[in-house]
Amino acid sequence: VQLVESGGGAVQTGGSLKLSCAVSGYLYAQYCMGWFRQSPGNQREGIAAIYTGGGDEHYAESVKGRFTISQDNAKSTVYLQMNMLKPEDTAMYYCAARQGAYGGSWRSVYEYNYWGQGTQVTVS
Repeated sequence: VQLVESGGGAVQTGGSLKLSCAVSGYLYAQYCMGWFRQSPGNQREGIAAIYTGGGDEHYAESVKGRFTISQDNAKSTVYLQMNMLKPEDTAMYYCAARQGAYGGSWRSVYEYNYWGQGTQVTVS
């Protein structure tokens, strides 16, 4: 399984970006996809996730109401629509995948088996 993120870039405060995560390889129908971010000197934090088995969505408080996770099964792609961006959203953004349902917290990096290489988002 390979994950490839795209869509990052530089944007001004209040702007929007839409990240994509293309999934290649085989995942069973029910899996979890998460978006994480990491800025220099900080731990990688989970900000959004979706479970394809039930469509359940999860968001960190810091992005709730501004970010939306979605999926296009036909394209094997997961998206993160980011609106009302703030300078504190500046980070490297990663998507991650886990086969099956969560065993623990969706925000834990240890829940995920597969990771993308990341895409940089800079808000000024």
